[in-house]
Amino acid sequence: MVSINTFLTMNDLRKVLGEISQLTTDIETNYPGLYRSLDENPLTIPAKNHPHVNKEDLKEYLESLKQLIKHHLETHTKNG
Repeated sequence: MVSINTFLTMNDLRKVLGEISQLTTDIETNYPGLYRSLDENPLTIPAKNHPHVNKEDLKEYLESLKQLIKHHLETHTKNG
């Protein structure tokens, strides 16, 4: 039997993963140059062979994607 806390955690993980997927698709569609740089982003490269990824790690990654887009928009808007 799955406890309510486990259910909430799994639900939270699905939500964060869904947001990451949606944002990544948006970047791929609307900012292809930026999308190519995601492969070079140190946050996407695990430092271990079998990294443990938890909800907080995913939230930090989601926030880094949001900041990446924000920075891209700021610098490209200023540059015309």
